[in-house]
Amino acid sequence: MSNRIGSYPRVRISGGGSGMVSQAGGALLVETARRTGLADALSQALTPWRKPRAVHDPGKILLDVALAVALGGDCLADVAMLRAEPGVFGPVASDPTVSRLIDTLAAAGPRALTAVRRARADVRERVWQLAGQTAPDADGQVIVDIDGVLVIAHSDKEAAAATWKKTYGHHPLMAFVDHGPAGAGEPVAGLLRPGNAGSNTAADHIEAGRLALAQLPKKYRRGRRTLVRTDSGGGTHAFVNWLAARGRWLSYSVGMTITDAIHQAVLLVPASAWTPAVEPGGQVRDGAWVAELAGDVLGGWPKGMRLIVRKERPHPGAQLRFTDADGMRLTCFATNSTGTPIAQLELRHRRRARAEDRIRAARDTGLRNLPLHDAAQNRVWLEIVQLALDLLAWMPMLALIGDARRWEPKRLRLRLFSAAAQLVTTGRRRYLRLAHHWPWTDVITAAFERLQALPNPG
Repeated sequence: MSNRIGSYPRVRISGGGSGMVSQAGGALLVETARRTGLADALSQALTPWRKPRAVHDPGKILLDVALAVALGGDCLADVAMLRAEPGVFGPVASDPTVSRLIDTLAAAGPRALTAVRRARADVRERVWQLAGQTAPDADGQVIVDIDGVLVIAHSDKEAAAATWKKTYGHHPLMAFVDHGPAGAGEPVAGLLRPGNAGSNTAADHIEAGRLALAQLPKKYRRGRRTLVRTDSGGGTHAFVNWLAARGRWLSYSVGMTITDAIHQAVLLVPASAWTPAVEPGGQVRDGAWVAELAGDVLGGWPKGMRLIVRKERPHPGAQLRFTDADGMRLTCFATNSTGTPIAQLELRHRRRARAEDRIRAARDTGLRNLPLHDAAQNRVWLEIVQLALDLLAWMPMLALIGDARRWEPKRLRLRLFSAAAQLVTTGRRRYLRLAHHWPWTDVITAAFERLQALPNPG
């Protein structure tokens, strides 16, 4: 006999309880901000905007909003969930105080954004040092993925415009450091753009590239220790030339549109030149092949640029395009990497699809909607979203192990952050006692112990 809805236990609800803390798992994010030095770095960065005799520190206010977003909030007012739990999050500014700070930082423009970004870059270098073999640079190379994301606007906000998908809103350009299959990823650039901004606007890709590279430690600016990947939106003369100009220390893997010249060159590739494509495990991909196009297929592009094309049998029912050849679907990318088999280079480029996972996480972390009206305010909001995503990337990197390191924001909130606890003060110390029956109590307590074992910043 199946369970009926009436089999749920009947309970009565009343107020007046005490000593309980909701969102107790959020203490993991608070401890991450403390141990990485993010709290102190933001406080110092925003010192110029602290008014005399101010009660609340601007860095703490901004970090509180980022924590609220990391916990699932999507507007400034959601900082109220932190304000309700001073035992975990400390004193939290009022809504008017938060709004005034956002207006102040928006009025300061690039100066305030640069201060926040420098703080994030300094902390990022420390986090990677603390993470060691779990850091995204453990193999000696950092991979940066650049991609756009459409953000729908439900009101007439500044810089909102019709998008290429016939919606209305904004079209930010984001960049993420890829953590590979063992982790998630962290944002290193966010460029707010109107909804009608092109997917292949070279100037925007260059600016996003500059912002992203400025977030990386300086040692990755030599010896080609940084790889920049994009889809075909980055396949423009200006952007590839900009990447190639940094060729001594920068590698690139950029999707290219199948032009008529590329299409004709593919038809001339002999059968013996095609190499079977490979999968992440190293096994051969059935029905897919890769080849490098010889000669100067595209005139006027940077010296040393290689064009690698992939052809594959389309899945049943797929509609082919005019640029496909002999019943095969074609894709192409450009790279300046050498010394690696082209099948491995193609697999490396295909892994750029993980950027879509990062965009999904960003949508779930404050980027589904830009809540403010002015573009300058929403630029500050975009930095807050990146701060929240940083915390959601750094905490698993430093404190979680196994499959938990790959949990996306929704799962982290459901299993870890939403856990309730009893707040107990004894011996002048405060303890959060999690329910023993919560399935992930051991994960939370072990993660907190790992964070506390990290050295204090400074």
